[in-house]
Amino acid sequence: MILAANSRARLSRSADDIARAVALRGLAFRGDHQDQFDDRATQLLVETEDGTLLACLRLLPLVNGSEIASSYSATYYDLAPFYTTEGPIVEIGRFCQLPGVNDPAILRVAWTALAAQVLSNGTKMFIGCSSFRGADPALHLPALAALRAKYLFPADLQPLPQSPEVFDFASIPLPDPDPRGIPPLLRSYLAIGGQVSSHAVIDHQLDTLHVFTALNIAAIPPERARLLTAAVLDGGKGAR
Repeated sequence: MILAANSRARLSRSADDIARAVALRGLAFRGDHQDQFDDRATQLLVETEDGTLLACLRLLPLVNGSEIASSYSATYYDLAPFYTTEGPIVEIGRFCQLPGVNDPAILRVAWTALAAQVLSNGTKMFIGCSSFRGADPALHLPALAALRAKYLFPADLQPLPQSPEVFDFASIPLPDPDPRGIPPLLRSYLAIGGQVSSHAVIDHQLDTLHVFTALNIAAIPPERARLLTAAVLDGGKGAR
């Protein structure tokens, strides 16, 4: 069993790093492959000390809201309400872990690295598509009900549907909310102020259902922000 207690995060430095990340994505998401966004993005790699790749995620830097239309998320959502966002934005996507490895330390290591990203370039917002495994909405109804209950964007920031196949869960009957089905990375966003779209996109190619997610860095509760930045300033315990 591989444990992540001594893992470290780093940014990709070579074509081989990108190829390793894409290969891991192929194991995690059915039909995933390298696309045009990889050419503009950096991969965040979480590795063991011997170099085993445990997890990865893609970071696409955007100067400000005027570049959101060129993001991966904008191929699925009408993100016009975010075009006036000021300051640097990072789109986070394709988070995945080595099959069979579910150590929660992996996500902690990744979040420490993301905090370092905020400190290094003044990132104002994280955006991305948060995926549920399995494209059938029926698999995720209690979790979607939990999103609807507490975490939807206000009306003036709600993205409009743009994808040909969506599941609008904002106003239909749903079972009792159950947050246990919310994916771990999305739970992390929500715990520190993240919000989501009121509709999900059905992606049969990757066999996922995803919601647009944004986290305004200024909205992170001060005590949570201190914990994230302390991990970086303390020597990185996980980020390098």
